[in-house]
Amino acid sequence: MSVSEMFVALHGYLTVDQDVREEIRKVVQSLEQTAREILTLLQGVHQGAGFKDIPTKCLKAREHFSTVKTQLAALKTKFPADQYYRFHEHWRFVLQRLVFLAAFLVYLETEELVTREAVADILGIECDRDKGFHLDIEDYLSGVLTLASELSRLAVNSVTAGDYSRPLRISSFINELDAGFRLLNLKNDSLRKRYDGLKYDVKKIEEVVYDLSIRGLNKEETAEVVATEK
Repeated sequence: MSVSEMFVALHGYLTVDQDVREEIRKVVQSLEQTAREILTLLQGVHQGAGFKDIPTKCLKAREHFSTVKTQLAALKTKFPADQYYRFHEHWRFVLQRLVFLAAFLVYLETEELVTREAVADILGIECDRDKGFHLDIEDYLSGVLTLASELSRLAVNSVTAGDYSRPLRISSFINELDAGFRLLNLKNDSLRKRYDGLKYDVKKIEEVVYDLSIRGLNKEETAEVVATEK
């Protein structure tokens, strides 16, 4: 094979690769738009009357996740199943955002941490990396850490809305989350840096709970303090 023939073959390979990436980008753009719609919907809980409308917002968010499933199903067809990590960078950010949104949705519904398996089910993808398009553990953990930041904001806004017991529940949840992350030996630099931010979320929520306690606005917290003193 001559040098020119070699480069013609390389050109063909690069063209095909670029076409694949362009098709992936188109689907990812649609996913990003749907994710923005879900985010706008769920962040409505931070507003004045938002707390009273949580069930309705969650139901609407579930409907949007049906669209996400369809879009992810389309994304799977754009590249060979065994080349997930070759193209992973294209959808990594939006997938982490979708994990966060699924986790936030489930927390609003149950005040519990969603499992990786449950997130994968909500998104319509796999957990097992051997099955092609799947939910990577690090993407799941990144989404969960974003949830912690969102809940610290929710703790503050719940006080403004007159919901004084919610910050205490959020505080308990975030402390459990922090304890769970402490069990992990994080090697990923990006994930490690994001985890380092969790301590600030913990501190922020603790300050909210403490402020409610000294002002006597959180009856449950006050009762615990009295019981301890006795």
